[in-house]
Amino acid sequence: MDLELVLAVVSSEFTDLPDAGEVARIVIRLLTAALLGGLLGFNREKHNKSAGLRTHMLVALGAATFVMVPQLAGMEIADLSRVIQGVIAGIGFIGAGTILKHHDEKEVFGLTTAAGIWMTAAIGMACGMGREVTAIISTLLAWAVLGVMHKLFEARDSKKDTA
Repeated sequence: MDLELVLAVVSSEFTDLPDAGEVARIVIRLLTAALLGGLLGFNREKHNKSAGLRTHMLVALGAATFVMVPQLAGMEIADLSRVIQGVIAGIGFIGAGTILKHHDEKEVFGLTTAAGIWMTAAIGMACGMGREVTAIISTLLAWAVLGVMHKLFEARDSKKDTA
C-alpha cells in the first residue's frame, strides 16, 4: 500500500473544511445547537419526562447538521426548504411517538414533550443556518413557557386540592 496515496485520499476527503474560519463556524453552530437543546432537555429531565437532556441535545444537533451541511455546500434556499420540510416532518413523526392516549378520551399524555422536541428541532435548524440569536431567543421563550407555565399550573392545582 502506497502511504502517499492513502494520505492524498485522506486529505481530499477533508476538503469541505477550507480554512480555520469555516471550522470555527461549524463548531459554533453545532455547539450552540447542542447547548440550547440541552437547556430545554434539562428542564424536561428535571420533571422526569421521557425525552430529556440527551434526546433534546441530539435532536438539536441533528437538525442543525441536516440544514448546515447542504447550506455550506452551496445549496440554494429553495432546495434547502425541502430539507427543512423533511426535518419538520421527521421530527413530527418522532414527536407523535411520545403521545399516549389512555382509555379515557380526555386523558392524553406527551403533547408537551412532542411540542418540545419539535421546538428543539426548530432551534437546531436556526443554529445550523447561522441564526444563533434567533435560536437563543426561541430557547429562552420556550424555556420560560416550560418553566413558568409549569409553576402556574402547579399553583393552580394546589389551590384546587385545598379548596
